[in-house]
Amino acid sequence: METVSTNRAYGGLQGVYRHASTATGTDMTFSVYVPSHAEGARLPVVWYLSGLTCTHANVTEKGEFRALCAELGLIFVAPDTSPRGPDLHGNAVADDPDGAYDFGLGAGFYVDATQAPFASNYRMWTYVTEELPALIAAEFPADMDRQSIMGHSMGGHGALTIGLSFPDRFKAVSAFAPIVAPSQVPWGQKALGGYLGDDKAAWRKHDAVALIEDGARVPALLVDQGAADTFLEKELRPDLLHAACDAAGIPLTLMLRDGYDHSYYFISTFMADHLRWHADRLKAGGL
Repeated sequence: METVSTNRAYGGLQGVYRHASTATGTDMTFSVYVPSHAEGARLPVVWYLSGLTCTHANVTEKGEFRALCAELGLIFVAPDTSPRGPDLHGNAVADDPDGAYDFGLGAGFYVDATQAPFASNYRMWTYVTEELPALIAAEFPADMDRQSIMGHSMGGHGALTIGLSFPDRFKAVSAFAPIVAPSQVPWGQKALGGYLGDDKAAWRKHDAVALIEDGARVPALLVDQGAADTFLEKELRPDLLHAACDAAGIPLTLMLRDGYDHSYYFISTFMADHLRWHADRLKAGGL
């Protein structure tokens, strides 16, 4: 693991790191904030998955999470959203051939691709659920028995699907403006079809609403959604998650925020609410 940069913040250390990933076959960059803590202490981990076009840097620079992570004693981990680099298999076509932002680089959708040419490198499910957690456990003072996960937009989709798939691992799951039912909206249909092929049965484990319909359960979910989000009605559809949770008996706190859009102005405004919600479930308050 290579240290790209470190900066002191709120008494803790904000670092950016790079390593050679076996899952993606490329170098991967991620950020970790570690608050100051007593020597030997192991701290809970909050995972944050970013949205379309983003890298680790978006939330690291704009998320405004460090002050409360320092107060609550939370390690905050932000991976990238896709493999990158000149050695990326299929690099010429990994970016959408039409130049769109919603497929290929920066748009890994947190799945393991099965379709050429993406299958060799676009293995973000394995990277986020297996490889990077093992690295975090080995290199940072992380208590891997106390993990939670959150994300934004495409990353909200990732947080929901991963949290629903590993309910014993993640003590809390939340999302900002998530794509809740990718099988039913254009962003998701393009990505799941391109990465996983036409078999829609294979899509279901990467669709939060479908996972709930198929029996996946978590104790509770927290979702914040901007009412002025231009993607709300076509791509995000929180109403579908609300209906699925109601039918399944999953307590869903769905906050529709008047006047807020899809940006980090929205995310940073309500980041503290999410971190406190996670800390309560991680029993991290006061560390």
